Amino acid sequence: MDAETVNVVVVAGLGVSGAAAARALAARGERVTVLEAADGERQRATAAELAELGVEVRFGEPALPAGTSLLVTSPGWRPTHPLLVAAADAGVEVIGEVELAWRLRQEPAAPWLALTGTNGKTTAVRMLTSMLSAAGHKAVAVGNVGVPTVEAVDGPYDVLAVELSSFQLHWSSTLAPLAAAVLNVAPDHIDWHGSMEEYAAAKARVYAGAGTVVYNADDAWSSRLAEPYASRVGFTLAVPRPGQLGVVEDLLVDRAFVADPATSAEELACLADVRPFAPHNVANALAAAALARAYGVPPEAVRRGLREFTPDPHRIAHVARVGEVDYVDDSKATNPHAAAASLAAYESVVWIAGGQLKGADVDDLVRQAAPRLRGAVLLGADRDVIRRALARHAANVPVVDVPGQDTGVMDRVVTEAARLATPGDTVLLAPAGASLDMFAGYGARGEAFARAVRRLAAR
Repeated sequence: MDAETVNVVVVAGLGVSGAAAARALAARGERVTVLEAADGERQRATAAELAELGVEVRFGEPALPAGTSLLVTSPGWRPTHPLLVAAADAGVEVIGEVELAWRLRQEPAAPWLALTGTNGKTTAVRMLTSMLSAAGHKAVAVGNVGVPTVEAVDGPYDVLAVELSSFQLHWSSTLAPLAAAVLNVAPDHIDWHGSMEEYAAAKARVYAGAGTVVYNADDAWSSRLAEPYASRVGFTLAVPRPGQLGVVEDLLVDRAFVADPATSAEELACLADVRPFAPHNVANALAAAALARAYGVPPEAVRRGLREFTPDPHRIAHVARVGEVDYVDDSKATNPHAAAASLAAYESVVWIAGGQLKGADVDDLVRQAAPRLRGAVLLGADRDVIRRALARHAANVPVVDVPGQDTGVMDRVVTEAARLATPGDTVLLAPAGASLDMFAGYGARGEAFARAVRRLAAR
């Protein structure tokens, strides 16, 4: 980026990605102004740090400064935000921090292995990073997880594992990763994007400049988005066809990155190497393996990477066994698609669900899960929506409604779940909704569940 041709680069938002973008631009000699509506202790501290780099921070209702020739927006800002509308009306290009990172790369630049999806992104990108590291490469997870992308592009890395949200992709236009994957696409963030089609179109941007397109052959949207591309590789939980990775008995196998996909296959790992084991985690592992193989990672490093991978908290994490009943925390299942994947991993479930559904439809989720439900305990703002769906599609399943918006509700929830459960059941926290109606985040919700389970065990 040429400082002579850029008068003022405006960064919208003083969060993690905004501050990182401002630092990176200032380091390259750009004149940078940051606009931040919130005026708190954290924001003031960050502003003081940036001031030492010559970055101006303006607090209050953001307005487009005169001379702005580029605007780097926070990924969560909607295109309808007045500042972004003003920029568009003035002919100012609006990009995100990820797009900025791509443009600021200096050759020789580390290649990107990028992935997106409604669910499983963080697990898959960390699996991928573990595989790359097992092969001896200096790799780091960036983007929607870990290090801001703009901080890593000039770092000491051989390759970047890049997790991308639909928001980040919406504000990206020139990304050209070595390989890119769409794990799955299900309704989410429709309030932001405006429609399911626009949400899917944002996800599809990850494919536009990719050398290898990796798609989920078991997911209709992922498969559809990959159709225009010739250099595509599928992954499936079924026996793979030529050009796919998949499962044969208890093995993960590759029939894409081999000398003759029509007649040969390469063993990558065993199902037992995938932890925690669940069908959707096997899909995550296959997607990560496809991206790793596109970079040339050998089979033995794929297996070692899976064995060395440590899952992030609150993702189908086993908390305890109490009275021959397992208690599992999947608080990260914050939408119906994620909850469906979690429920499918267990045969006999007492389901803890509820929270903020954000307008999502849960009928399909409940209909599919009904045969394995032994009971349901509901909490949170939209629990009545789930209760009505259970009445329609699982009328014989006992349901306990636990009212209240205080965080202490979780003890009552766990007590009721324990009452419904019988030996061999799994009590599963897979809420299908966001947590901010009652908790500081899905992590706080999962921790409250784990504490309540431990108190149950101590009785």
